[in-house]
Amino acid sequence: QVQLVDSGGGLVQAGGSLRLSCKFFGGIFSTYTLGWVRQGPGKDREFVAAISWRGGTPFYADSVKDRFTISRDNAKITVYLQLSSLKPEDTAVYYCASAYRRSAQRWGEYDYWGQGTQVTVSS
Repeated sequence: QVQLVDSGGGLVQAGGSLRLSCKFFGGIFSTYTLGWVRQGPGKDREFVAAISWRGGTPFYADSVKDRFTISRDNAKITVYLQLSSLKPEDTAVYYCASAYRRSAQRWGEYDYWGQGTQVTVSS
């Protein structure tokens, strides 16, 4: 059973940065696409970014492109999301998620989820 443990959220001022981390347990990390999904207050879940199990160019939502960077370290079985130039509208619970041996560019395509980490951006 795959388990994901995400961390790194916090309170930051607009324009600031944070790095989220997600540790992967219980499967073969290199066979999973890893992604980040967020849910803001009163909003639906929103896909943020994904990095394929096969490598290649990561995929981003338009709302975060050029501000957020997803990366993975197969040796540390961890996926990261670097958040920069943060805006108040980025306030949300951020979830890491995994999908086995397929690309996953919609939040509904993921099989396993972390518990979420809160990011709050003050104006």
